[in-house]
Amino acid sequence: MITQTDLFTLSKNDPVDHFLLVKKIETKLTKSNKQYLYLELGDKSISLSSNVWENFDELLSSLSAGDVVKVSGIIEDYQGARQIKAGTIRKAAASDNVTAADFLPKSKRNFDGMLSEFAKRIEKIKNIFLKQLLKNIFNEESMGSFSSAPAGKTWHHSYLHGLIEHTLEIIKICDLMCDIHPEINRDLLIAGAMMHDFGKTEELSYKNTFDYTDKGKLLGHIVISAMLINEEAKKNPAFPEDLKNSLIHIVLSHQGKLEYASPVVPKTLEAITLYQADELSAKVNAYKNAIMNQVNSEMGWTKYINLASTELFKHGLSQDKEQEINKSLFD
Repeated sequence: MITQTDLFTLSKNDPVDHFLLVKKIETKLTKSNKQYLYLELGDKSISLSSNVWENFDELLSSLSAGDVVKVSGIIEDYQGARQIKAGTIRKAAASDNVTAADFLPKSKRNFDGMLSEFAKRIEKIKNIFLKQLLKNIFNEESMGSFSSAPAGKTWHHSYLHGLIEHTLEIIKICDLMCDIHPEINRDLLIAGAMMHDFGKTEELSYKNTFDYTDKGKLLGHIVISAMLINEEAKKNPAFPEDLKNSLIHIVLSHQGKLEYASPVVPKTLEAITLYQADELSAKVNAYKNAIMNQVNSEMGWTKYINLASTELFKHGLSQDKEQEINKSLFD
């Protein structure tokens, strides 16, 4: 494993002499129709753009997303955002002893702790049909994928082990709402929380870089999850039909709106609770990462973020006491 300064710590005019992962490579046109090469380069801490204006044919033909390159240059500021002004870029050689896996970001939470929390929460399910369904789906083989996968390509929890971290956050929020509103069917809601994004284990690839699989593009994680629940429930002839349909509805509606790719909108207490819990977990994580990685240090604001439909502000206020990041979500 290489040792180098995190990109995140570099400021304007700081030198860059780093191995970085190519996350995106494409040609673009300026307003005057001049072609240039656009690169998105990153390490575990952050991704920055870099433009090559001249003599980029060889780079374009030899590089693809997922490759590692050695970059020399400086950090510059463009419209309030950091980017890399590269002097030289070369593809990493075998003798450099670096791989794409060295640059994939990972959850900062304790991995074994998350596995333990998830297993313990399944054991708390009282409904025998839901508990057995969850145990069958989250078997030893599938837990390897579920616990490794990111929860998103770029927007939220977009790092290794992000999916299980995101799911545990939602479970915690849902349990709290059940404490406040005892009318909610807790077992049904928690089972929906565990299953809502399970399809991302097949929707996303994460070996060299985060991207969508063919199956993910064709079906999407919502449909993949719903199909799996239906198939697993069918294995038990005694599984109640209304329980199965209610669980599938939670999964199908968890993105809340038809225009957000949910086939149906939430129509039960459990479904609306999960939708809002999912929104809260995803947006807080995404906004936090944007503020950490994209704030202009002089202004305190990020650039306009399309997915947030606004700029974001870093106020500089801090907690009186630093929280432990590896504290159990169930403490």
